[in-house]
Amino acid sequence: MQFDVEKLENLVIYACRKAERSALGAVKLHKVLYFSDMLFYAEHGTAITGATYRKRPFGPTCDVLLSSLRSLEKRGAIRIHEVDYFGYLKKEFESLTQPELSRFSELEIALVDEVVDFVCNENSAKTISDFSHNRAWESVEFGDVIRYNSVFSIFPTDVSPEAIEWAKAEVERLASARSSKASVARHDFRDFRDRVLQARGA
Repeated sequence: MQFDVEKLENLVIYACRKAERSALGAVKLHKVLYFSDMLFYAEHGTAITGATYRKRPFGPTCDVLLSSLRSLEKRGAIRIHEVDYFGYLKKEFESLTQPELSRFSELEIALVDEVVDFVCNENSAKTISDFSHNRAWESVEFGDVIRYNSVFSIFPTDVSPEAIEWAKAEVERLASARSSKASVARHDFRDFRDRVLQARGA
């Protein structure tokens, strides 16, 4: 997987502009990058940034995020704030410049938008950390790299008759779309999230 540091830094800037400052701390920023890369890989066979992620106690973390944040702050692209959060210091990020969106496809931006909303608006740092403790995270030791192909292990393994019928219909739809050279719609993140939550609760 080829890593694109400039794309990652622009993704950080974009996420900082999309989310409310108070809703995007360091824990959540790691998760925005992780889920964006992993879910795009699951759907399209390639990651958005190609960054490396490792197993940590609070979930997957991006190897280069800290150095990228320092570089972005030094260049005046972002400002890092340290605020009191119930007696603890919490980092918050403010974007001071526009991201270079030309580096991203429409599909990439659409997925990132859904991930940012899910991570920042629908979860706390604790709940998104718990959510990221999935089978892919559990499959490696602390400090080890979480492989991109491990993302497939977090999809539900119990296949219902409804799911089989859905898959048949989806295969037919994809075949029809390819034959007509039409664009293929992407499954939305909410549907994926709900399926994973159901599997985890099973």
